[in-house]
Amino acid sequence: MRSNEPGHGRRRIVQRTARARPAHHLVAPSPRRFCVIATVVRRATGRAVCLAFAEALQRFGVPEEVLTDNGKQFTGRFSQPRPAEVMFERICRENGIVARNTKPRTPTTTGKVERFHQTLQRELLDDVDVWPDLEAVQTAVDVFRTEYNTNRPHQSLDMAFPADRFTARPTDGQLPLRLPPALTTAVPVPAPRPAPPTESQDPPALPAPLVLSANGVDPVNLAVEITRTVPASGNLAVCGQQFWLGPARAGLVIGLWADTTVVHLLLDGVRLKTVPSRLTPAHLRQLLADGGRHAGPPPVTASPVKPGAPVEVDRLVNATGLVSLAGRQHPIGYHLAGRRVTIRLDRGVLHLLDADRTLLRSLPNPLTPQEQARIRDARPAGPPPTPTPEPQRVERRVSSRGVLVIAGQKIHVGIGHAGRTLTVEDADTTFRIHDGDQLLTEVPRTTTKPIARFKVRKPEPPQQPRIASTDRDDHGARP
Repeated sequence: MRSNEPGHGRRRIVQRTARARPAHHLVAPSPRRFCVIATVVRRATGRAVCLAFAEALQRFGVPEEVLTDNGKQFTGRFSQPRPAEVMFERICRENGIVARNTKPRTPTTTGKVERFHQTLQRELLDDVDVWPDLEAVQTAVDVFRTEYNTNRPHQSLDMAFPADRFTARPTDGQLPLRLPPALTTAVPVPAPRPAPPTESQDPPALPAPLVLSANGVDPVNLAVEITRTVPASGNLAVCGQQFWLGPARAGLVIGLWADTTVVHLLLDGVRLKTVPSRLTPAHLRQLLADGGRHAGPPPVTASPVKPGAPVEVDRLVNATGLVSLAGRQHPIGYHLAGRRVTIRLDRGVLHLLDADRTLLRSLPNPLTPQEQARIRDARPAGPPPTPTPEPQRVERRVSSRGVLVIAGQKIHVGIGHAGRTLTVEDADTTFRIHDGDQLLTEVPRTTTKPIARFKVRKPEPPQQPRIASTDRDDHGARP
């Protein structure tokens, strides 16, 4: 889709079969790398595509054009015995959208979509062999899309977040969306926005002091406190913004402190997580009308952090063991992939903490004080972490000569264990080598290097010997 509004470009809609799951996923990203919608369906029929497309139009406005591939869900120009208009093309025609198609057998035209498919495949879909149901995979995709848009810098955007570059097209002044009768009963109708107060209406009573924006209507520092119950899926939604809490917290009552910049989620007064807010002043007024209350001071100090002061941030470790800090990806370990951790930056040290503030790992701080001060969701650091009560355990494979290497130190365990995978326990001053529950040996630790690898590497397949071919005859001469 293309629009004249700032931050807009051409959004591409494609469908692609996904491996290891009983469904298809329909993705609509934009050139700003912002994924507009990602819907999982059992069969990628024309009706399913149009339902997802109509939902995107209602949420983000009608664009000027849309680019798709030549799937039969998007175009009927290759229909037999003669071309015919499909439902997707009808929606575009009746809403003034220019429907463009790629040339046949040119997947590079929609290369950004294909790259998003690859990222989704590697970091989410490949981790699960079989999804239990459609709701589970849709919930996982929604969480991935939110993380992709709001907490994943992109090199093509100068390491900015897609949500910071994308602006939804305003629906004010646009004609009503026209949909075929077969879709109007299936597409959810968004709740109407409350009309701004006019001169004849009394403005709502707001607690002082509130600072109004340039339009004289929307307060820039309006904050709301609400309570919500976590659904069975563990994916809590408020005014279109989703918050992943996990099925383990299903049924719990969560408190939310929200303004237009940040949302704090609390359980029994204890902060669980802090995420960037996608709520508008209209959303906050709607929450107030639905039983919310004007919020007091934020549960976490939002004042700028001084350069060099200890700070903490919450991050989700991706499938390759990386986290995003100050617009760059930093490795923290494959063994933490998929976990949400708290990162504590204190001078030259980076501490990784779990939900109980137990120390998982300590690394050198890769950020300068100036970069550390630019982290947008940083907060003042809490108390120092408590060391883990158990020693660290890693895996190593014994070489053909009976040697394993950990932190640069070679340990001889015997040629009888060649090819086996052993567990190494990192105690205070020694390394303990275990084969299952049996202690094989304990050697003094003579290295000061940190452990950088925690799992064994996959054995490389044996290389087949290459037979050199020759064109010589029996007498050694070329023909």
